[in-house]
This record gives sequence, structure tokens and C-alpha cells, in this order.
Amino acid sequence: MNENKKTLIFGAAAVVLLILAIFSSPGRITPEAFLDLGEKFFPTFTDPNEATTLEVMDYDEATAKAKPFKVTFKGNRWTIPSHHDYPADARDRLARTAAGIIDIQKGDFRTDNVADHEACGVIDPLDESASTSGRGQRVTIRAEDDRVLADLILGKPVEGRTGFRFVRLPQQSRVYVSQVDVDLSTKFEDWIDTDLLRLSEAKIEAVTLRDYSINERTLSVDNRDNIILTEGSDGWSIRGASSQVVDSAAMKQLVGSITGLSIVGVRPKPEGLSASLKVAGARTELTQRDIVSLQERGFYLSREGQLLSNEGELQVMTIDGILYTLRFGEVVYGTGLALTAGGQEGSGQAKEGEGENRYLFITADFDFNYFKEPPKPSDASFVGKPDSLLTDADRRNRQQQRAHDEWRRQVVNGQRLAGELSNRFADWYYVISADSYDKIHLTRSDLIVSQ
Repeated sequence: MNENKKTLIFGAAAVVLLILAIFSSPGRITPEAFLDLGEKFFPTFTDPNEATTLEVMDYDEATAKAKPFKVTFKGNRWTIPSHHDYPADARDRLARTAAGIIDIQKGDFRTDNVADHEACGVIDPLDESASTSGRGQRVTIRAEDDRVLADLILGKPVEGRTGFRFVRLPQQSRVYVSQVDVDLSTKFEDWIDTDLLRLSEAKIEAVTLRDYSINERTLSVDNRDNIILTEGSDGWSIRGASSQVVDSAAMKQLVGSITGLSIVGVRPKPEGLSASLKVAGARTELTQRDIVSLQERGFYLSREGQLLSNEGELQVMTIDGILYTLRFGEVVYGTGLALTAGGQEGSGQAKEGEGENRYLFITADFDFNYFKEPPKPSDASFVGKPDSLLTDADRRNRQQQRAHDEWRRQVVNGQRLAGELSNRFADWYYVISADSYDKIHLTRSDLIVSQ
């Protein structure tokens, strides 16, 4: 056999082996894998405002449990079901999230081998049969009619490619490398109205620190101190203690902490207790269940029917005649859902170095004595008269009528505002962080200049 013939035989054999290797390879990449490159994952989902429900399913490897977070439009308002349907400030945030999901395109093909899903972090967090590691974040968006607009699994970030993640559709095995620009926060505080008190610093004119404790067995009160701080043209002062100088920096920090107060969790109040707080001056008889609910969180009714708290309270008077009362209750330990909603997920036990979060009971009342009623006009003969025909008495009566109308407007506005705030606070026990508690739960020594 000559050399040319040998070369042809060996060459043909190599080509055959190469073809066999290509077609027998389990991980081969075919041209079809790139046909959908650049396509949107959900081409029929184009209007972010169509979204009315967002559900994000995370996975906690430590507990081997899925962690759901959901925001939905229910009963004409946005709510967070996992947090007892607490009102959510969600419309704009959900629309931004939906817009980010709409924009995700099918990028580079990575694999369609199920065995690679763990390494890419795209295992469905709801898959009970799969490995506990390598779980992704499943995001589902629905329309008002419960129609699924988008449903995908976001996996690990792609090494060396900032802003890119592995992405998979739950019904498919194919994994893509896609650019993802979506803020998928599942933090409770990111989805609620953070302006809890709806109060500005300019409206605060007096702050009262009621420092007391309760003997939980006898329900007797130990009044340690009562400080009334008022703001005048010369700054803040302590009523009845002219010799003590208020630390202006400390007072500014206190006022800022009050107006900027935020919460880290909520618990629902019993319906009977909530109903009694929504009606001004209501004398609803509380049930034993209501009383137990209060006491479990550090709040008690005195023998005179006054609501007290085991760590005292803070009162804030505003120029609208609204008196806010913030009552400080029991310590709340925990992390995750155990802290934010009282759920089982997360830890409800104290840990070394973990802050002592606190229950907070908030009420808002209108002080009917705040605006002093001016005298009414002696008669109304000035009504309809041109200015040229008004007597001095007419002008006095007209001025008195204007002052009385302004008083009435202030009273009506104050009652309306107090009613809105009462409805806002009535349904909930709030949980504030240890840091917030420390900033607003002060004593006299914290606010005066050392002598």
C-alpha cells in the first residue's frame, strides 16, 4: 500500500470519528440553542401597570424551607398577605419591578442539562425532590384576574459579568445567561409607607416624657418622672423647671427620631380592641381575649380604665391639636418572619448581641381644648351689607365671625386628622427596632445640660 493511499484511509477514519464524537456528545450545542437569542421571556407582558400581584419565593438552606413573600391588590388596597394583610405602599414599586422583569431577554445559552441546575443556582425553591443547595429565586407576577404574566427562576450571578444572572423558566430545563436589572426586595420595610406618624418637625410644639413602670401583679403604677418640654421663641424648655437647661442638640435628635420613626414588624390587634380605637370616645367593653392580647405585649388597663405600658410612654402635641401617645411595651426578639410578622420562619429566640426590639402602641386624639373658641358676633346684621354701609359694630361682628369660622375650621380639620390617624393605628401593634427605641425612650438626664 503506497503512502498516499494510507494517508487517505487515516484521514477518512479521523473524519468519521470526529462526526461520531460530535453526534454522540451529551452536552453538544446545536444551532437551535441560539434561535431565541435576544427574545423577551414574556413577549405578551408589555404593560407593567397590569401587574397586581408579585410573589417572590426564596429558599432558606439552614431550615430547608421555602420563604414566600407576596404583595397583592386586595379589597381596593395593596396588602402584604404574609404580614396579616398589612397595607403596602406598592403600586409604584411593583410597576418598577414588573418593568424590570419585562425587559429581561434570553441571553447566551448555558445548558439544558438538569444536572447543571444546582451549579447555576436555578433549582426551583418549590421542588421538594431536588437538592437543598443551588435553589434559585422564583418570581411570579399575576394580573388582576389571577392570570400569570411572568414566572421565572433567577439563579446565581454569572462570574465575571456584572449584572448578569442565570435564568430559567420553571417548565423548562434550558438555562440562559441574561442581564437582570430588577430590585427584588423581600424586606417588609421596603414595601410599606415609611412615614409612620405622618408628622413633620415643624408641627411639634410640645413633648412629654412619662417615665413610669407597672407592677404587673397588682397593676399599681410607679411614677418616676413626668417631663413636659415646650418650644418657644428661645428654643426648648422644661415646664416648671426653669433652672434646668435643655440640651438643644439632644432635643433636635429626639424630635428628628420621632418624625422619622419607622417599624420593623407588625401584629394585628383583636377585632374588638381595634373597633374600640376607631371611634372617638368609644366605651367598648373589652373582652378577656382583648386584655390578654394587651398584656402579652406589655400593655395594661388600670383600675380606672386607663391604658398603660410597662416601659412608660411618650406624648407629642402638635399645632393641629393632635396628641400622639406612643406606649412602649415588651421586648420582641427574633429575626426574619418571626420578627416582622410573628411567624414561625426565622428565629424567635434571643441571641448574643441581638437588639431588644419593642412593641409600640400608638394612639392619636384631638384635644378639644387646644383651640380656644372665640366669642360669637352679637348679631349678623353685617351680612350682605356693602363695606360703605357697615357701622363700627358691624365691623366688629364681622371680624368676630371670621375668627369664629377659623376656629371651627381648625376644629373640624383636627377632628378629621385625628380620625384618619386613629384608623391607621387602630388595627396594629407595631414593632420598632432597638435603635429606634433607644432614641425616643429618654429620661430627663438625657435632655438637660449637665450643671
